[in-house]
Amino acid sequence: MTYQIENKQLRVSFVSRGGELTSILSADGTEYLWQPDKRYWTDQAPNIFPYVARLTDGTYLLDGKKWRLPIHGFVPTAELEPEQIDTERCAFVLHSSAETKEQYPFDFIYRIVYSLSQNTLTITYQVENLSDRTCYFGLGGHPGFRVPIDKRFEFSDYYLEFIEPCSPERIGFSDDCFVTQDTTKPFALEGGTILRLRHDLFDDDAIVLKNAASGVYLRSGPDGRAVRVDYPGFPYLGIWHMPKTDAPYVCIEPWASLPSRKGIVENLATQPGLIHLNRGERYEVSFSVRCY
Repeated sequence: MTYQIENKQLRVSFVSRGGELTSILSADGTEYLWQPDKRYWTDQAPNIFPYVARLTDGTYLLDGKKWRLPIHGFVPTAELEPEQIDTERCAFVLHSSAETKEQYPFDFIYRIVYSLSQNTLTITYQVENLSDRTCYFGLGGHPGFRVPIDKRFEFSDYYLEFIEPCSPERIGFSDDCFVTQDTTKPFALEGGTILRLRHDLFDDDAIVLKNAASGVYLRSGPDGRAVRVDYPGFPYLGIWHMPKTDAPYVCIEPWASLPSRKGIVENLATQPGLIHLNRGERYEVSFSVRCY
């Protein structure tokens, strides 16, 4: 089912499947969010939980047992319950169930809250641990943005501009998209801030950065439509479109953790970088999308 929130500047739409964002439309009819196309990518902005990207052999270890999870966990395909919907705010919630416990043996509440303020959409993730022990997880966002946003420009006119000079490092990935150990390398930006978009940037799949600035613009210059994504609580940023294509979008993905290391079936209790949430505690983190 589809839901909407809006103000004088933006109308934002979602579906209950995955609590996924499906449209960010300006008052003058400009669509900022990628619209599905089976030639390139049929998703739009999946929400990631309880694991970011791939597990080796699709499995992880916990309590001496092997468990299976799909890429990005079960939230992208789960039916979430809408709650607290009003004009400028909408939340979706997923409670642990017998079905989720077949894949992830914890009691939890997972919530996505979308809120509008002027030209900014804020996406907040909340996780409550209802188990009688520590739980372990990763989460993140995967929104895709149309490129070009403005029809006067081409894909190659666009660039990513970080909000301040930074010296990010690119996480090393194998050909099959697992983290490779000891291969993190400096990732050069023009003037310490700019990455110009080219389709072949993504021939080796996603660019995943750490130590980048906490926000980035997607724009073509001072006169075109633009998006700014701020993600101060996330240590990693993924940048992606479908590899080896001329896909007319780019994903800007705040990640809280990384995929499995190459050749390692990870133990959730010991994998580096996962969030550890004690019994009864709640975790919350947000990112925002500002449209110009």
